[in-house]
Amino acid sequence: MGLGMTGTNDEGAPDQPERHRPIRSFVLRQGRQTEAQKRAFELHWPAYGLEHAGTPRDFDQVFGRQAERVLEIGFGNGEQLLFSCERETSRDFIGIEVHGPGVGRLLNAAAAAGLNNLRIYQHDAVEVLRDDVAPGSLDEVRIYFPDPWHKKRHHKRRLVQPAFVDLVCQRLKPGGLLHLATDWENYAEHMWDVLDAEPRLRNRAGPRGTSPRPDWRRQTHFETRGLKLGHGVWDLLYDRT
Repeated sequence: MGLGMTGTNDEGAPDQPERHRPIRSFVLRQGRQTEAQKRAFELHWPAYGLEHAGTPRDFDQVFGRQAERVLEIGFGNGEQLLFSCERETSRDFIGIEVHGPGVGRLLNAAAAAGLNNLRIYQHDAVEVLRDDVAPGSLDEVRIYFPDPWHKKRHHKRRLVQPAFVDLVCQRLKPGGLLHLATDWENYAEHMWDVLDAEPRLRNRAGPRGTSPRPDWRRQTHFETRGLKLGHGVWDLLYDRT
């Protein structure tokens, strides 16, 4: 879903020496928006969109109720997040995605479905987590198919790093859930290395364990095709202790 760090080298040339900089959750790949997606921002962003505030938000006030709160980072075209909102109506969902066409598509779908339990950021997820989300205020964080940065020299750009996991643990309530999914075995191994080393997290399947896909995560068309080709998918479910 395009998550990783900025500073990609898409031409395959050797990386230039990098200055110290904070981890970011994405590489901006805007793509081309349709007219319908452009209109979505004009028509539906006021109802569903949230701007980066830089200070903790009162999400009970944002949604107009008290409810369990789920954050999905990098929702892509929004199919999973729409599925979640329609299926888990008692919970409130916050989605973060920087890719404009995907945000526009979800805005249109959310308006058509009449959703009232969804809000969307088009901003860097690390900054939203750090600035806008109060400690201990999330019941669940979902990160599905983040950019694997499969080249070894790019592994440092992966979203799942100790500093990021520390931030997630701070924002999750005790008893909350961190759910990740990847179709890259090497990234699953990396996730285990990072997550199993975090004392505030406990893998439901045991150390370096993977869980069956839970019914709240829909199987994507891409995933179905990959499974038919024999590709693996790893769901990692970690409870916040």
